[in-house]
Amino acid sequence: MREIQLKDAKATLSSVVDEAVQGAVVVGFRDWQRLARVPSFGRLLMSAPVSSGDVPARNRSPRRRVKL
Repeated sequence: MREIQLKDAKATLSSVVDEAVQGAVVVGFRDWQRLARVPSFGRLLMSAPVSSGDVPARNRSPRRRVKL
């Protein structure tokens, strides 16, 4: 990641645009802060509002034997 001050971006606008065309992403600082605080997938799963009836009970019956 590369940070560029606004005055430098203005001075080299054509190169900033060229990098964006090549796949770089240009976002404002507030947007970057918001996107940087995205929780991990595990934290999202742990924070899901799950009630006891949302997940089916586990089948504890013995497994059947299968000949392969």
